[in-house]
Amino acid sequence: MAKIIIIGCGGVGTVCAHKCAQNPQVFSEIVIASRTRKKCDATKAAIEEAARRDGRPVPVITTAAVDADSVDALCELFRAEKPQMVINLALPYQDLTIMDACLECGVNYLDTANYEPRDEAHFEYSWQWAYRERFEKAGLTAILGCGFDPGVSGVFTAYAAKHYFSAMETLDIVDCNAGNHGKAFATNFNPEINIREITQNGRYYKDGKWITTGPLEYHASLTYPEIGPRDSYLLYHEELESLVQNFPTIRRARFWMTFGQEYLTHLRVIQNIGMARIDPVEYNGQKIVPLQFLKAVLPNPQDLGENYTGETSIGCRIAGKDKEGNPMTYYIYNNCSHHAAYLETGMQAVSYTTGVPAMIGAMMFLTGKWNKPGVHNVEEFDPDPFMEQLPQQGLPWHEVLHADLEVDKINM
Repeated sequence: MAKIIIIGCGGVGTVCAHKCAQNPQVFSEIVIASRTRKKCDATKAAIEEAARRDGRPVPVITTAAVDADSVDALCELFRAEKPQMVINLALPYQDLTIMDACLECGVNYLDTANYEPRDEAHFEYSWQWAYRERFEKAGLTAILGCGFDPGVSGVFTAYAAKHYFSAMETLDIVDCNAGNHGKAFATNFNPEINIREITQNGRYYKDGKWITTGPLEYHASLTYPEIGPRDSYLLYHEELESLVQNFPTIRRARFWMTFGQEYLTHLRVIQNIGMARIDPVEYNGQKIVPLQFLKAVLPNPQDLGENYTGETSIGCRIAGKDKEGNPMTYYIYNNCSHHAAYLETGMQAVSYTTGVPAMIGAMMFLTGKWNKPGVHNVEEFDPDPFMEQLPQQGLPWHEVLHADLEVDKINM
């Protein structure tokens, strides 16, 4: 039994806190911390109410306000609470300050998204990988990218390598949101991070090189289980960077995400009128960042769940050689209902599919199954205990062997 601190109380943080509370045999105490303590108090009350409704023991939860941009403020919280692990579900801009505080206070670390600078729409693991030796020398474990993608996508890949393939040759991570929230335009997680990610150049890996594409330049119709065909667009996603290093037989790796035409039309307008800019502009005598202003007026992703219908489908489509050296294709995926996620946690499926794996990753560390000093991506650990927990915690997975993956028909 262990005490953990969850930093961040958005949709993902709320889901993670709910799921930690459902597993008191691992998480004996939960601290929820965010810049605004009022949000943490509301999440605490909702979790306690859910426990009473379901006839479960009411979990031990405390809340705190913290400035995650300040190492001193974080250390004050960590020293007061003395957690075994910090689950970082704050903004990617804050990864490094939280890692610094963990090193200073001797606390283990887990996150779901890699660091990116506040003033540049660019993300890669180099900044966090630079902490490897310091965490190793301190005897601390840092687990990077433990959401769904990145996260489960890496665990799926490691599971495929362990059980099915002697050599994986192509990897396509496919992410479909076939839900409908009824809004003209809304993002499913933090609008600032979401729009920065989508509007930058794409990138994929082929034959030892990274190839850059224009934003959403390539798209193809892919068929998703129980959903059907959806337009899927090539993006760069951070897990590709670590997966091609940790599985060097992969000669091509790509990431695809679905978008509806209405969403893309709104996105083009946002870009064309300058609202996707991340550099400050002068307005009424003060500096404002247009994308941050846009975030303030768009629907809050936390509020989308109640009327959200449909489901997500996220998985890995892998081809290569099986254990006997014969050609093999393999598709592993999860489908998650927005409505079911809302009924359980009050949040939609995009938050659910990120928050649940974050809890499982912390569980893996705290139960001694993923305990390796240093800084590691999820695919560097044994995938089996994590895979065992996924369906138990609400994310069942399915396999399709020797099927048409569709992705090899895309000429790139």
